[in-house]
Parts: sequence; C-alpha cells; structure tokens
Amino acid sequence: MSKKQTKADINFEQELWKAANELRGAVAENQYKDYILPLIFLKHLSERYEVRKEELLEAVQDEKSEYYTLDQEEQNYVLEDPDEYLSKNTYIIPQSATWQFLQDNAEQDNIKVLVDDAFDILDDTLSHYRPDLKGILPRIFVKSQLTPKQVAGLINLLANPKLSEKENPGSDILGRVYEYYIGKFAIAEGSGAGQFFTPSSIVRLMVEMIEPYEGKIFDNACGSGGMFVQSLKFLQAHGGDKKNISIYGQERYDGTLRLCKMNLALRDLSFDVRLGDSLLQDKFPDLKADYIIVNPPFNVSQWHPEDLPENDPRLFGAKEEFTTDGNANFMWMQTFWNHLSDTGTASVVMANGAMTSNNKGEKNVRQHMVENSMIDCIVRLPDKLFLTTGIPACIFILSKNRDGKDGKHRERMDEVLFLDLSKMGRMESRKLRVFDESDLQKATDTYHAWRNVNSNSHPELVEGTVEAYENIDGFCYSASLKEIEQQDFKLTPGIYVGTEAVEDDGIPFEDKMSDLKKQLQAQFKKGNELQQQILESFDKI
Repeated sequence: MSKKQTKADINFEQELWKAANELRGAVAENQYKDYILPLIFLKHLSERYEVRKEELLEAVQDEKSEYYTLDQEEQNYVLEDPDEYLSKNTYIIPQSATWQFLQDNAEQDNIKVLVDDAFDILDDTLSHYRPDLKGILPRIFVKSQLTPKQVAGLINLLANPKLSEKENPGSDILGRVYEYYIGKFAIAEGSGAGQFFTPSSIVRLMVEMIEPYEGKIFDNACGSGGMFVQSLKFLQAHGGDKKNISIYGQERYDGTLRLCKMNLALRDLSFDVRLGDSLLQDKFPDLKADYIIVNPPFNVSQWHPEDLPENDPRLFGAKEEFTTDGNANFMWMQTFWNHLSDTGTASVVMANGAMTSNNKGEKNVRQHMVENSMIDCIVRLPDKLFLTTGIPACIFILSKNRDGKDGKHRERMDEVLFLDLSKMGRMESRKLRVFDESDLQKATDTYHAWRNVNSNSHPELVEGTVEAYENIDGFCYSASLKEIEQQDFKLTPGIYVGTEAVEDDGIPFEDKMSDLKKQLQAQFKKGNELQQQILESFDKI
C-alpha cells in the first residue's frame, strides 16, 4: 500500500472556502458547487490550451524543431491545427471563452452574461470532439441572484496564482481545489450529498485493498467520480500508467453526472459515464469489469423490482425469491456480480443491515453468495466516517478470483476474511472520523497477507514487507463457509473475530479479588458515613 498522500495545507483550504463565501446570501450553500466548479473547469481547460499554444509557438521558432518555419502562414497553420491540441488532450479555446478574457472583463457590468456565453462556447467546443460532454456547462449565472460584483470577486479569487496549474505545473492544483469543494459541499448539502460524495478515508481503504493496477474500472453509482480519482491516485503512487485503465460509470442524477464528467476531465482520464437508474436501466448490459468500486444508495425502498424482466441476467434465481421492494441492497449486489469479469473484484460500501437481514429477498441472496464462494472479505467500519449519514456501514469485497489460478493469490474458495475496524480511526472534528495512514496500512496489509500467495515474493502487489496472516482476537478472523452456515449466514465480523484479548498484568486472581473486596468495604464504610451526615443535616433544619 502506498504511504504517499497529497493534501492541500490548511491555509490553502481556508482561502478556498473564502471564495465560496463570495456567493453567500445570493446562493444557497448546497448550490455553491454549481457556480464554482464550472469556473474551475473552464480555467483548467483554458490554461491547458494556453500552455500547449505556447509550446507550439516555441516549436515553430526553434531551428532544432521539426515544426520550425519562417513562413508566417505555416506558423499560423500549426498554431491553429486542432489535431496539435487534441494530441495533448486539450482543445483550441475561442478567445471569449478563455479564463484570461473573463479575468480581464471581471469588473464589467455584464460579466454574468460573459460567463454564461463562455460556458456556451466551451460547451460547443467540447461536444464537437466529445458528444458525451454536451451540456456539461449550463447557463446559470444570468438567472442567478448573484451581483456582478460577487461574480467579479469570485473570478478574482480563483485567479490567484496559487490556484493555477500553469503557474504550478505537476501540482494537480485544480484537481485538489475540486476535491476540496466537493467535500465542503457535501457537509453543506446534508443528507442529499451522499448522492455524489464518499469521504476519501473510505475510498482510499477500498482502493488500496483491491489494488486496481490495470483493466476496466466500473462504478454504476458513480456520483462525482471520487472512486475513479482515487484509483488514479493509487495507480500513480505505484508508478502505473493511466493508459492501462478504462473507466465506466453510471449515475441517475444529471447534475451529479456533470460534476463527475468535469472531475474526470480535469484528470485527463478517458471515460464513458452515462445517465440512468442502474437498477432498472442498466446502460452497460454487456460490460464485464476487472474492478468495481462503488458506494450505492443504502436501503432504497420501493424501487419497483416488479419492473425487472423475469429473465434479468443479473438475478441469481426467481425474481420473487431474490428481490424485495423493501430494500434494494442485494439487487445492487447481484448487479455488481453480473458486471465482474471472470477474474474481477468488487469493493462495495453497504449498510450494516445487509450483513444480517432475514428478509427473504435479501437473505436468499446473501446465503447464495456465501454458498457459491462469492464473498472474499467483510469489513466492519467505525461510526462517523460519513459526513451525510449516520447509518452504520461496512464493506463487502466480492471476487471471482478466489481459485488461486492466477499465481498471485492463494486458493480461498472455502474461506471469508472478517475485519473489524470499529475501534480504528480518529475524530478529525466533532462529527467526522478519519483513518490514519497506520489504520489503512494495518487493514490493507492484513487483507493482502490473507489473500496473496506470498506477499514478499510479489513486490508489485504490496509496498513493503507484509507478515504472514494470522487471526487476531477482536480484529480479524478467517472463517470457513461451514462456520458461516452455522451462524445462519450472518456476516457481522463481531460474530467471528470475538473480543480483543486483554493483556495479563501478572497479578494472581486471588490477590485481585482480595484487593477488590477491601476497596468495596472501604466504599461501603464511606457511604454509611455520608448517609449519617445527611440525616444529621435534616435534623438541624
């Protein structure tokens, strides 16, 4: 597991939140993202265009370059050739849609019109080459309650050189800004924010455990794309190439899907993300993914399983036996399993209730998954990891790669690993718990040690030395399928890991009991004295 972590410093974050406060009074907090993130996205594309144009200008004037020419027409041809920009994953941005233009005109009374016009132009430019990006930048400033002064203040704040990737190449400044605002907006938006945000503490754990080095990565409840971004960070931290991964996603809310597309485009990732309800409108019916990393909506009721076709390929059996209108949790599970490749692995955030529910349509699926060796690991999470919900959560790791035939992972068809992280993490604030690096390291190393043939012989799989796996009371236990059957297919880690062993202090039991008895007698005596004093006080009244 990587120990590297990119994080903006505190002052940097405080300055960013001040930028959001430019909108205070005119825009509800849960709508800040709709105004700030599109501007950040425009700035990113504009800066990339400027950088590439400057590179080409230097090239046509450099005698050692293959682009070198004294002919002004030929120079202009190179500078205006769309392919020269597309080859570097950027686009020619018309002047009135550039960040510099907006900055130069920020104090104009019609700045709101200029921003919306820039969005229109940039949207048309993008959709010419990427039709799937059409509509990513809607006109929102003119019809807003923002004053021209507020819009100018926002542009000027975001124009700070600290927030420029052009001024800070390789720093992923705008990506970090984007992530920061997504997190802040999740707090402001309340319960609805769960639709587009999963705290990085959980995402990192999921990604580090299943190690998506290459192949197809799928998230059919993708929200703002955080799972994809963390997968990219994992890949980069381990020296991987993002060209070796392909990204697929589905999201049911149009506004959230726009956030996802902008987030991925900021990272120069190629992707195919589509709009639709993944339960009833699977937009990727034939996709088989190498990795699924997902946080689906918990405990969705009245999702209309009656609308599923009787022969839906995702179902493990008869629709009336393997679905329930009261809860969609295990319809999600069946969907994920259906989308895994022959050696695929899925990491799924799920409500704790899924581990023990006795509802027929849920328990039938869970029992089927256990009996057919679909579940690799169950992780119990501590409370307060989520910003937007108090529902206790866990992680299911599902895998079709449990037969030990790949040479990297051992055969474990008859086992399930249970991890109890309920006592891990620290309170970063009164409401939010986060995992420290040591927590992530301990959890992922334990899973890898249990799963891998020999961790030390595969340095490409883990970072550092991983000790051989062993059960630890109160933390981890490798249970046989027979043991799980004996527990009526309940998957709560506490059932299996037991309680943490208490360290022996070396004092004999008899001595402890004697001391406890003396202590109790002294407390009784003190209690009697206090009782007598209270009665005497009453007599004096």
